[in-house]
Amino acid sequence: MKSQGTQERITPGTDRERDVQAVDSWALVPEFIRTTMVPLPPHWEAIFGPLRGGAPDEIFVVGQIGQSLDGRVATAGGHSRYINGPAGLAHLHRLRAIVDAVVVGVGTALADDPQLTVRHVAGRNPARVVIDPGARVPAAAKMFARDGIRCLVMTAHDVKPQLPADIEIVGLQTFQRRIAPEAILSALHERGLRRILIEGGAETVSRFLVANCLDRLHVVVAPIIIGSGRPSFNLPPIERVQEALRAPMKIHQLDGDVLFDCDLSAQRRAIGAAKTSMRPTRIDDFSCDSASRRCVSRVAISGSDCGPTSRAVPGQPSTKAASIFDEATQSGTQPGATFTTE
Repeated sequence: MKSQGTQERITPGTDRERDVQAVDSWALVPEFIRTTMVPLPPHWEAIFGPLRGGAPDEIFVVGQIGQSLDGRVATAGGHSRYINGPAGLAHLHRLRAIVDAVVVGVGTALADDPQLTVRHVAGRNPARVVIDPGARVPAAAKMFARDGIRCLVMTAHDVKPQLPADIEIVGLQTFQRRIAPEAILSALHERGLRRILIEGGAETVSRFLVANCLDRLHVVVAPIIIGSGRPSFNLPPIERVQEALRAPMKIHQLDGDVLFDCDLSAQRRAIGAAKTSMRPTRIDDFSCDSASRRCVSRVAISGSDCGPTSRAVPGQPSTKAASIFDEATQSGTQPGATFTTE
């Protein structure tokens, strides 16, 4: 057989033929996920089957981080293109292809000027969303391209961004110029966007994690060591290792990269009743004495080797982490998180 778009001759029955067939089968996956519950093609079921959703509040949220082996998303100077290899980049574009909306923080929008398209894989482009409380992203940003794709700006309710009329401006209540993740997800749900990818950057993904607003977290680790640089997560401290969140996970090989698929559904808080005026809690307000009680602990990804293509790792969800929302509610504190101007 011949691989699509090349003149390469491929011997039937070989691993190369199976790889080409798997890539070709991807075109079916986005619509299968959106419209049916039939099993996905075998090559894709293990990774993307769990992303079909099914949460009671009709919202499914997946976070994605691409990092180095030592947990960096960029050098100290901010250079990050590209940490992950071609397979890791294709995985990110496949995540975009199966969601209704992809969300980035203002820092990522300004630093990387991303297109947020699915140009490396088959599928439809998702709605593009930027969290921009201060209306800093310019109208010339690539994510605002006039290509017919829906674009939304989540901003402070009293801010009036100077943007083209076809860009949807969503004004939300803020606390110290920050917007709660719950309020963002609630606003997207109200606008018909229910399967959401929180793509970055690290601050934005961290704040959705702390707020218990992720169903899954995909961490794609590249086999490089950067050294000093910007960390993958910015989370409140914990006092003891036993307080860490040990999420159930599966490991998948993406050529040279390794995907850790973390299942956070046990601690995901319901979003349907979230109020856009709720006061968020700032990550940098946490002290060592209160952090372990009021927020999700640092995700522990350890003790894993890069063996078979896909395999499960038994998880031990932290009892403390799972009960955070209940404890915060009983104490009268609104659990949540907000955004710095990432």
